[in-house]
Amino acid sequence: MKYSFDDLKGRVCVLTGGYGIIGTALAKGLASAGINVAVIDLHPDTPKRGEELAAEFGVNAIGVVASVLDKESLIAAKKEVNEKLGKIDFLINCAGGNSPMATCAVEQMTKEDLADLDKTFYGLAMEGFQKVYDLNFKGTLLATMVFTTDMLEAGKGNVVNISSMNAIRPLTKIPAYSAAKGSINNFTQWYAVHVAEMGIRVNAIAPGFFLTNQNRFLLTDEQTGELKPRGHKIIANTPTHKFGEPEDLIGTLLYLLSDISSFVTGICIPVDGGYSAFGGV
Repeated sequence: MKYSFDDLKGRVCVLTGGYGIIGTALAKGLASAGINVAVIDLHPDTPKRGEELAAEFGVNAIGVVASVLDKESLIAAKKEVNEKLGKIDFLINCAGGNSPMATCAVEQMTKEDLADLDKTFYGLAMEGFQKVYDLNFKGTLLATMVFTTDMLEAGKGNVVNISSMNAIRPLTKIPAYSAAKGSINNFTQWYAVHVAEMGIRVNAIAPGFFLTNQNRFLLTDEQTGELKPRGHKIIANTPTHKFGEPEDLIGTLLYLLSDISSFVTGICIPVDGGYSAFGGV
């Protein structure tokens, strides 16, 4: 066996949430390995992302505007992918995010908070909670239902779900996001067993702390750009004492897609600078 990522060249990968900060880095990582990429995202400039990938890396790449919460939208997107790139070999479920509407103002309740429960778990709007949960979990579920049917026919394929540290160690303030990512980890294991005999492998990556659009409001001051106390706490509890860069995920992603990891399925790999290994002392 040749130990390289050469087996990935010319394969077709669908990447949901491919217009975000992490999605953009993953799309470039896939294209740099010679993979033909279909970027799926709601952003209206998504088609341009496909053009940029094709121009920079010399692969076949397209961008398709679609919603991971609308199955018919995804079915239409799959049809376009098949027409322009061919059968789908890989699926990366990266669409997700958090919202201030599903975020508690306080990390832990005190007796003083009884006078103003709106700042706590008890003040969360169900609409915000549902929106975040659906985007992260339902979006993964529906995309998997639609984009893996080519893999069933081929008798081989690969799915990688983008999870989070929240799935391993639930973080304060963000119960909806934590619940959704925990569901993704559980679904990764369940689905890996369900399709194992069909030749499809299913794994997840749990990024540690990266500054993205979804968490910047929690970690940095909007005016100064300086870290908030929560941001300092994260750095202090990450043994490498820094935030990750989106590009740090690419090596793990390519490993999971490649035949090098052919006996690996149903796992979640942290890429977190040692955060999950550190007990705080």
